[in-house]
Amino acid sequence: MDPTQLNRLRWRCRRGMLENDLILARFLDARGAQMTDLDVAALDRLLDLTDNDLWDLLSGRTETADAAAQPLLQALRTA
Repeated sequence: MDPTQLNRLRWRCRRGMLENDLILARFLDARGAQMTDLDVAALDRLLDLTDNDLWDLLSGRTETADAAAQPLLQALRTA
C-alpha cells in the first residue's frame, strides 16, 4: 500500500470513540503498509459499523458473521 492510500485509510479510521481510535491507529502503525487489498476491504466493512458495534467486535464481546473479516479482526485485537 502506498503512503497516500495509507493516509486515506488512517483518516477513515478516525472514530468518535477513543478506544477504537487507539486500536485502529496502533494497528495501522504496525501493519498498515503490509495490508493486502482483501485486508483493506475487510477493514472498510468493519468501519461501516457504528462505534459501539465496532468496539463490541474489537473487545471480543461479539463476533462478526463476516468470515472474510475474521482474520483481520483477530489481528486488530492483538495489535
